[in-house]
Amino acid sequence: MDIVNFTPIPALIGGALIGLASALLLLLTGRIAGVSGILGGLLPPASGDTTWRLAFIAGLMLAGLGFVYLGDVSAIAIEADTPLLIAAGLLVGIGTRVGSGCTSGHGICGVGRLSPRGIVATCIFVGVAMVTVFVTRHIIGS
Repeated sequence: MDIVNFTPIPALIGGALIGLASALLLLLTGRIAGVSGILGGLLPPASGDTTWRLAFIAGLMLAGLGFVYLGDVSAIAIEADTPLLIAAGLLVGIGTRVGSGCTSGHGICGVGRLSPRGIVATCIFVGVAMVTVFVTRHIIGS
């Protein structure tokens, strides 16, 4: 086990902020903080429903940029080539449509609301992720 990468305090703070933001969005707007649903709601845009969706997506992008400029990104290494990353992104997009939501919608908001559909979906995508990591690391790759 690599102790250097074990960072429970930043993970706890980040998780609390995600939970707080999701709860505030639900309390203030009645909307679920599912990224795929928020982004999908912009295509095509609904009248009067665009501003908060754009603000949410902009906040996600700005947070990522903030991390690049303020955080330590030297330890992050992407070991996949561009075509594989594009294919993975497309598969995730298809999965969010088939599963009627994404990890944020089902995993954070659905589980937090004790939604049976969210709990089942989260168990399925966590299980599939575990199998995928096992197969790619121990059967296919190094």
